[in-house]
This record gives sequence, structure tokens and C-alpha cells, in this order.
Amino acid sequence: MSVDGEISSKDIHFADHPNSVGMITPQKVVLPDPMALEAGGVLDRVEMEFETYGRLTPAKDNAVLICHALTGDAHVAGWDPNPVGELKQFRKTKPGWWDQMVGPGKAIDTNRFFVICSNVLGSCYGTVGPSSINPATGRPWGLSFPVVTVSDWANQQIELLKTLGIERLRAAIGGSMGGQMALEMALARPEITMGLIILSAGHRVTNQGLAFNAVGRHAIIHDSNFRNGEYYEGPKPLSGLAAARMMAQITYLSEESMVHKFGRRLRGKDTPDFTLTGIEFEMESYLNHQAESFVKRYDPNSYLYMTRAMDYYDAALIWGQGDLAVTAGRIKAKTMVVSFSSDWLYPPELCRQLVAAMCQARRPVSYVNVPSRYGHDAFLVETDAVRRLIGSFLKN
Repeated sequence: MSVDGEISSKDIHFADHPNSVGMITPQKVVLPDPMALEAGGVLDRVEMEFETYGRLTPAKDNAVLICHALTGDAHVAGWDPNPVGELKQFRKTKPGWWDQMVGPGKAIDTNRFFVICSNVLGSCYGTVGPSSINPATGRPWGLSFPVVTVSDWANQQIELLKTLGIERLRAAIGGSMGGQMALEMALARPEITMGLIILSAGHRVTNQGLAFNAVGRHAIIHDSNFRNGEYYEGPKPLSGLAAARMMAQITYLSEESMVHKFGRRLRGKDTPDFTLTGIEFEMESYLNHQAESFVKRYDPNSYLYMTRAMDYYDAALIWGQGDLAVTAGRIKAKTMVVSFSSDWLYPPELCRQLVAAMCQARRPVSYVNVPSRYGHDAFLVETDAVRRLIGSFLKN
């Protein structure tokens, strides 16, 4: 270990992690121009955190952009040698969130591609958001931070590419919320990407997704420590955030995966305690653990902003006045849409609506529905299937 307790390169045994990208240091950039936002308002200074993997060719024609999901970040692969803030413990022993997919010889091969992943506006992982300092007041933005949308995130990615001198992507790839972002980039700037891979996502979130997001926000806002988002100098609304995370975690699973993982097993005992306040079942213990680890690394205000942006997004309304086929006709990229059989947050039928619209618009698209018991999390868990699909798509 290094003297300050953080991981050094000597602590990582890369032989245990074949084809790892190794140590990756996050990068920062301030966009050269103010950014006008879809819902109104302007951010005069947009600082972004991003990471890159592999090497950009002199022609700058081998870039692949990965768009992260709701509570993800720019750290998609490898290890962060010097994690700071709320991410310090989280990144201390874990590789990036898609490390199995990104690296030398992997599906997204860093020997071939220059891979980019950036953190989005409104989050709390290095890009400006409600927990950042408002230069006008010297205090955290809180709820005075402007509302952001998926369209803003797509524009943010496009501006980053300009800063890096990249005019066109080999592919934009995203799962869940990241799939919305990748889709919006292909709609807003059809010429910007040759390929588009959308995993566990569609042109909008389902009504059930809207409902679960609403309950999560309700839990945060009605926590006694919320104080209209001005909690940065005192106790945070962690109870509300924990409830929101537990609610969301349920949507990431499926009944089959919960039965397989937990069944109705009691936690550490053979008979129940018949208590109303304690943890009785393994399922409860799992949700409690997920909540406890999440509140240590995420900002409650960011959760409000991120889920609201997902709710607002409806590509058919934005680009086709409600007609998804008209919307799909804008896409020039060769596209692959991947759904998972037990995903009920972005179910296969929702993914198929986008695919059918692209077929109607005579756009090049392939579609795969992967049998899986893992629910929405399958795009992160079904690594063998996803690796084969992405690897084959990028090779072609």
C-alpha cells in the first residue's frame, strides 16, 4: 500500500486480471464555450471528467464512445490510482464498471479502438452538478443547478469530441440510461457515428419506470434532512436516498433472479423472529447492503436530476412529433439493439418498437433478445453473450 492508504500499482496483480487496461487516471476538461440547456438556462463553465483507453490514430478515426448508466461514471475499465472524495473507497479495490468488456483483446478492443467515457452533467462524479461549487455564490449549487436532459448529455458528449478533435465515432455504445444517450447522439447528429449499440434501452422509459423513479424522488425529498436540497453543510437525506436505491434495485432484478439468489431464505437463522423492524429475509439483507454502500458514494440531489432526465426523454416526441418511424429515419448509423428476456424496466417489447420503427424507415438494424433470468442488470451480468454480440458488431 502507498503511505496514504490508497492503492498503488504494486498492489494490483494484473496477472489475475488478464487483458486489463491497468491504471487509468481520470482526466478533466473545461468546455471552451458556455452550454445552453434544453430546459432553459446556461452553464457558463462546464467542467467534465472523462477517461480514455487505447490510442487515437493520427487520422482520429478509431474512437468509440461508451455512455454510462444512471449511477455509473467515466471509470469504465481498469483501476484509478488515486481515487478521491466519495469514490475513494468504491474505486479502491474494484475495477471499472465494464472492465470485462473494455481492454486489449476484449470485445471493445483497446488495441484497435480509442475508447472514451465521460461523466454526465448533474452527476456527482467529477462533472459539474448540484454538489459542485456555484462560482456565483461560492457554495454548492443544490437545487439551483439547472435541470438537465438526455439531449444536454448528448450535446455534452459531442462538445467533448470536438475538444478532442474527433469528428466521427466508429461507434457509440450505451446500456440503460447510456443507451438513451447514445440513441440521442445518433438522432441529434446523425453523421457523428458509424455504429450504434443500444443495450437494455429504448426510445423512452416505461410507465412503470416513471412510477418507480417518482417514488424514489419522493423518498429523498420527504427525508427530514433534505431541506430543499441545502444539506451539504449538515446531515444528508441518506434515509431517503437509501429507500430510493432499494426501490431502484428491485427494478434491476427479476422474480426469477431473486428466487435464484435468495428464495425465501431467512437471514442467519432457521425460524423467524416475528419482528416488524429487523431484517428477517436474505432478500431484505441484500437490499439493505445495496442501500448502505450506495449512500456512501452518491449525492441525493444528483439522483433527483438524473432520474428526472430519464423520465423526460421520449425520442419520438423530440424528433418525430410522436411518430417513432419518422424519428428512426434520422439515424444513419448501423445499429444493434439488444434486449434481455426478463428485463421489465426496458422490456423486450419496448426495444422491439424501436427496431420495428427502424425497419419501417429502412434503416440498417439488427436485434437480439438474449434469454436471461437477471432482469435489467443482464446487460452487465450476461458478459459472455454481450461480449460476443459487441465483438462481432465492431469487427464488422
